[in-house]
Amino acid sequence: MANEPIIDLSTVDLTHVVADRAELDTYLEQRGTFSMVDYLAHVDGEAGILVGVKAIKEDDWWAPDHVPGRPMFPGALMIETAAQISSYDYSKHRLRGDVTRFVGFGGVDDCRFRGIVAPPCNLIITVKLVRAGSRMFRYQTQGFVQQDGVLSEKRAFEATVLGVLIG
Repeated sequence: MANEPIIDLSTVDLTHVVADRAELDTYLEQRGTFSMVDYLAHVDGEAGILVGVKAIKEDDWWAPDHVPGRPMFPGALMIETAAQISSYDYSKHRLRGDVTRFVGFGGVDDCRFRGIVAPPCNLIITVKLVRAGSRMFRYQTQGFVQQDGVLSEKRAFEATVLGVLIG
């Protein structure tokens, strides 16, 4: 796992929408409650570095039951969010936009949860391409909490996400 942040988030306008939900839907199959990324605030396709934003709301579908009275965004959904951002980059930039190919979640390595993500806040996810082959990929991912416009320097989680080309 990296000791350094993937990107200096102070250089990214987290309110700027580079890729909206419609653009994400072009490359991602997940819909409804499993559309985990609201938008991308930064995309460097050549370097494979992206920054995504997920609004964590008090009325989200998981909130009443994932620790009643003290809702916490589930770690598995943090990883899913990072996997979707990674899959978007792989599909758009490594597969050259071939939307006929399905990219699936292949696994996770070196995962650590280091902080609580509780509503209301934004979960800021950074991803960086580690390796992309013709059928598999690896991305380093990190998550940070932004609450009331203030971005925490402490990581909420970090992990290496693996993906696989399924079809």
